[in-house]
Amino acid sequence: MPSPPPESLEQIDLQLLRMIQHRRSLIEALADQQSLPSVGESNARQDQTLQSFCSDSSQAIAPNEIDALRQTMRHIDSVCRLGVGRGAISFLGPQYSYSHLAAIKYFGDAAPFAPVATIPAVFDAVQRGDAVSGLVPIENSTDGRVVDTLGMFARLHMPICGEVLLPIHHNLLASGTRDQITEIHSKPQALSQCRGWLAANFPAATLIEVGSTTTAAESAAQHAHIAAVASLPAGRAYGLDVLNQNIEDNKDNVTRFAVLGRDEPAPTGKDKTSLLFQVEHQPGALAGAMKIFSDAQLNLTWIESFPLPGSRNEYLFFVELTGHRGEDRVAAAIEQLAAITRRLEILGSYPVAVL
Repeated sequence: MPSPPPESLEQIDLQLLRMIQHRRSLIEALADQQSLPSVGESNARQDQTLQSFCSDSSQAIAPNEIDALRQTMRHIDSVCRLGVGRGAISFLGPQYSYSHLAAIKYFGDAAPFAPVATIPAVFDAVQRGDAVSGLVPIENSTDGRVVDTLGMFARLHMPICGEVLLPIHHNLLASGTRDQITEIHSKPQALSQCRGWLAANFPAATLIEVGSTTTAAESAAQHAHIAAVASLPAGRAYGLDVLNQNIEDNKDNVTRFAVLGRDEPAPTGKDKTSLLFQVEHQPGALAGAMKIFSDAQLNLTWIESFPLPGSRNEYLFFVELTGHRGEDRVAAAIEQLAAITRRLEILGSYPVAVL
C-alpha cells in the first residue's frame, strides 16, 4: 500500500497560522476575564514546556536551536498579546542598544516598545503610567552594579516583576577599512569591557565615549575613519561591515536587566526575591540582618551596598535571595527583617531568568 503524500510547507504554514489565531483568541479571553498570566509567568511556563519538549525529543537539540525556539515562542506570545492593549514597554534606547535586545528577549519583538534616553526616564515612564513595564540594566559580570539603576531604586519605590540575562558580545563595526580607523566610538561601559582587545589591536586609535552603542554605529556609518563597538543588529541596521566579532575581554560577559512593573508573578518553584533595606547605623546591625537569612537557610544570590542619598556614612542594602515571598520561610524572614530595619522594601518576587 503506497504511503500518503507528505504534507506541503503551505499546509504546515496554514496550520501554524490557525494555531496562532486560536492562541490569540485564548489570550484575549483570559484578558477579558482578568486572568491573563503576566509576561514573566508566561515566559517561565514556556521555558518549562520547551525543556519538556527537548527532553522528549528523539533527536538532540543544540543550545543555539533551543535559544531560537525560545525566542520564537516569545515572539508568538508578543503577537498574541497585541490585542489586549496593556500599554508600552519603556527601555534605555535607542533601538539596537543592548537594552533593546534584552527587551526583545523578554517581551518578544512584537511588543509595543518605547525607547527613552536615560535610566531615570525609564523609571519615570513606569511611575507616571506612560509605560506598563520598563527594563533597566542592574548588573554586569565585568563592570559590576549599575549605579544609575540602584540610585533610582533608592529614590523611589518601584517594583521588579522579572529579570533578563543577556550575553553581551561586542563587535567592531565600520564603513571603512581597518587601515582607515583613527577613532573608536561606543558607550563607556562597552569600551571598558573591550579595553584590552582594543589596546592590543588598535593602540593608536582614540577611544571616544558616546551616549549609546547605536549612536556609535550611526557615526561609523557617516565617517570611514570611525569604528563602532556595538551589537550585530546595530551593524545591520546601519549597513556596517563587521571587522571583528566578540571583542569583549571577558567571554562570559553578561548583563542582568530588571523588569519594572506592577505585575506580581505567582510562584513557579524557581524564583528569587529582591529586597532593599536600611539598618540602624550601629555595630552588629547588618550582621543581625544577615543572620535572619542564615537561620532561615535562604541563599543570598546578590548583596550590594549603596550610599543613602542625602546622608553621610549611611547605606542602603540591596539583597536577592532564592525563593518567593509567598513561601512561608521567605515571608517569615521578611517579617523578622522588618522588625530590625529602619526601611524595608520588597521590590518583588519573580522567576529566575534563563541565560
